[in-house]
Amino acid sequence: MLRDIYNRPLKGLRISVTDRCNFRCTYCMPFDEYEWVDKKEILTFEEIARLAGLFVQLGVDKIRLTGGEPLLRRDLEKLIRKLSSLSGLKDLCLTTNGSLLAEKVSALKSAGLRRINVSLDTLNPEKFARIRRWGDLAKVLEGLFTAKSYGLDPIKVNAVIERGVNDDDILDLVEFSRKNGFTIRFIEYMDVGNSNNWTSEKLVSKKEILAIINARYPVREVGRNKGSAPSVDYEFIDGQGEVGVIASVSEPFCSSCSRARLTAEGKLVTCLFSATGYDLKALLRHGATEEEIIEVISAIWRKRTDRYSDERLEAMNSARGYRAKDHKKIEMISLGG
Repeated sequence: MLRDIYNRPLKGLRISVTDRCNFRCTYCMPFDEYEWVDKKEILTFEEIARLAGLFVQLGVDKIRLTGGEPLLRRDLEKLIRKLSSLSGLKDLCLTTNGSLLAEKVSALKSAGLRRINVSLDTLNPEKFARIRRWGDLAKVLEGLFTAKSYGLDPIKVNAVIERGVNDDDILDLVEFSRKNGFTIRFIEYMDVGNSNNWTSEKLVSKKEILAIINARYPVREVGRNKGSAPSVDYEFIDGQGEVGVIASVSEPFCSSCSRARLTAEGKLVTCLFSATGYDLKALLRHGATEEEIIEVISAIWRKRTDRYSDERLEAMNSARGYRAKDHKKIEMISLGG
């Protein structure tokens, strides 16, 4: 099995199929206008499927499709059909803002998609408009319930929590998920990219989130799925579902991170907080053999030393402190989640 400097295996691959998005969430895309990657530079479905197959040969057994907003990519079900047929792939998931899900879920399910994650930070329409700035809460909710009607399972709801923005929505989201059979996952506000003006003052820690939940709905820890998932999961004592918390800031999980990322323009990125990527598209388009590409990927992973979240927490707890602006990173719209 392929392992990095810290003995972490390569098991998961997150593939961004587009850098475009129809929302402008304040924590991800705070600007109104962006310079998009030229469409001819975006990987084709055939190129994505070829690279995905090579990653599976190297030990990847879980693929997540992301964006931007992946459902903006026309005929995405064609890619899902290609990926779902890969021998050795155990899990294929899609992360979406849900706005186009109602109209596309039938084709996605038929192509082989079995589960989804939907980003939803609040159930309050006015607050939704402030956080997402573009888009319609009603369309997201319609997408969620349409996906449920088609039998996608599990359906996970992801909420990024910011102090003074939506920390008072935590229980509403818990109750919504419990009532409707969704799994809710809360995500600590992170300094992804360079443009969201992250400060630790806006962080609501995992400890705080759990205290709010536990006071109303007692939980007990289940742990990380397979020991390496980003979320630490908890089950409600009354048996009515689960909740998870992704605590990249306050409780980093770098030591068990086994995920690589492939950007829409074909760059291999080894950490969510990376400053650079490695161009695999050039290899594809200049006729490299599968063996040559596998050797490049293997060499990159074997040298991987990323532990950004560990280092951020160390800095936050030190006399020197931590300034997000001092650390240039690839923007979230290019990386996906």
